[in-house]
Amino acid sequence: MRLTRTLQATAAVAVLLAATACGSSDSGGSSSSTGLNPPDLKAQSKLGKTEGQVNLIAWAGYVEDGSNDPKTDWVSDFEKQTGCQVNSKVAASSDEMVKLMKTGQYDAVSASGDASLRLIASGDAAPVNTDLVPNYQDVFSGLKKQAWNSVDGTPYGIPHGRGANLLMYNTQKVKPAPTSWSAVFDDASQYKGHVTAYDSPIYIADAALYLKATKPELKIKDPYALDQKQFDAAVALLKKQNANVGEYWGDYLKEISAFKSGDSVVGTTWQVIANLAADEGAKVKAVVPKEGSTGWSDTWMVSAKAKHPNCAYKWLDWIISPKVNAQVAEYFGEAPANAKACDETSDKNFCDTFHATEESYWKNTAFWNTPIEQCLDGRTDVKCVPYAKWVQAWTEIKG
Repeated sequence: MRLTRTLQATAAVAVLLAATACGSSDSGGSSSSTGLNPPDLKAQSKLGKTEGQVNLIAWAGYVEDGSNDPKTDWVSDFEKQTGCQVNSKVAASSDEMVKLMKTGQYDAVSASGDASLRLIASGDAAPVNTDLVPNYQDVFSGLKKQAWNSVDGTPYGIPHGRGANLLMYNTQKVKPAPTSWSAVFDDASQYKGHVTAYDSPIYIADAALYLKATKPELKIKDPYALDQKQFDAAVALLKKQNANVGEYWGDYLKEISAFKSGDSVVGTTWQVIANLAADEGAKVKAVVPKEGSTGWSDTWMVSAKAKHPNCAYKWLDWIISPKVNAQVAEYFGEAPANAKACDETSDKNFCDTFHATEESYWKNTAFWNTPIEQCLDGRTDVKCVPYAKWVQAWTEIKG
């Protein structure tokens, strides 16, 4: 199982983002309600003959052919049924995915929300024709045409799955049971050296989400749309938190180990990590705090330069087909995108555990999105802090 989503950015990528993430007024696209102005690209109108292969960029665990685990293989049947040979490259970060997509060597990518808008704005991802993806009709409505996978109602990808960033705590050492993110922010000093946090610039949004509830005077509406004052407040909170953090995590094995040993007693996590940690004997529970949570939703996007677009569309439909989507969700540890996948999981309680069908559960989840200068919350009287600045600030926060 692969559960690493580290988002370590390079200076080169930060510069690239600054140049592209805001779109261009000369691109010919129509301006959106958020100010994002992507190039005027058209979705494929119909499927043609498959090209014999497809080149994919994916999170590890999304494109399994049995080489990692003989029992885990949903690629071989795809190849047999479509004649499309799958060539895949595992990316370690969203920034790497963006960089690889710019080469034009890949047909599709499983982009998270902190990468998808970058790919849309730069013209590296094309709109998708959902009519060419029959299984799309069974995707949960809460994942369709969202801010991280569409622009003004035009879809730029096919939803794959989703997960929330939860608060996990040691039930023996953290009492009373926490119900607020204050346990890792304002009250973190009582667990000094044993607080853990997700190692990524996008974690700044977690601080913003907390401030949205606790500092209403900041008037934060969207944790990914922060003007300079709001951003500075979130950064200040994280710098204060840093004094109490024992470890920033990006690898699920390290977080499990830290909670088992007691090195970490409270911090952010995913449901699957909490389950695995408990299975291995750690005395932990994970909750959605009263302020809500951030989260991630991955989207399969087609390259605007795809050399094998027909095979790419075949893959998009395959990966969200009920049986395959169920296999991926269980292997990776996330809620599936296809509602019918819940009838195909080997663990019949899986979708309940991961809240797959509970749209009310996801109402309080602020899914990862890409911060851009044009505020995603619709404000036009200020500029918001773009992701490149988040990357710079994260380096400062960690010291």
